[in-house]
Amino acid sequence: MLKVQGLNTYYGDSHILRGVDVDIPAATSVGLLGRNGMGKTTLIRSLMGYVRPASGQVLLDGQNVTGWTPEKMARRGIGYVPEGRGIFPNLSVRENLVMSARPGIDGRRDWTFDRVMATFPRLTERLSNGGQQLSGGEQQMLSIGRALMTNPRLMILDEATEGLAPLIVAEIWRVIADIRATGIATLIVDRDWRKVLGHTDQAVVMEKGRIVRHGVSADLLASPDVLEDVLGV
Repeated sequence: MLKVQGLNTYYGDSHILRGVDVDIPAATSVGLLGRNGMGKTTLIRSLMGYVRPASGQVLLDGQNVTGWTPEKMARRGIGYVPEGRGIFPNLSVRENLVMSARPGIDGRRDWTFDRVMATFPRLTERLSNGGQQLSGGEQQMLSIGRALMTNPRLMILDEATEGLAPLIVAEIWRVIADIRATGIATLIVDRDWRKVLGHTDQAVVMEKGRIVRHGVSADLLASPDVLEDVLGV
């Protein structure tokens, strides 16, 4: 479904991504691992259109979408939960959700307002609260719920559990498992590599802007020594 080929991205004179290749098949969950500063978020921002690659391609259903704007990527069924959550602080919880509601590209409306409420019961008590009035965990739930309201076929989650209390972290992973079970493809970045490998089909590992390891998540989880040099596990 989504394929990244030979991606090179710069920030000024700094060469961040160096010939990156990643393949995300439909209905497949892929983990993106690596230490901080290895290029994971830059890869996501490059394929989402926030940063334009210097060379290489992003292909969606075989079509070259390199450099497409984030809104065009969203209309093609890519849901994005960014690091830092990115909710609208001056809109209520209800408004944050309703403003993003639309059918999927095939007309599906599997993720409705009611379904998101059932998935995140805590938000039902905060519907009239502004985004800035929510706790960090509630903001993350809202960010994920807002992405689901677009009925995506691929969800990208960048550090979805960062800085959250353990109980909220467990809740977020439960929801990620539910999303995966519905057949939505996912690309997951998180510091807890064990959780990532436990909730994905495949994984790739980045180091200094390159993909240096890839494989079946269960195999990598069973052989942590393979990751020792690049993750320090």
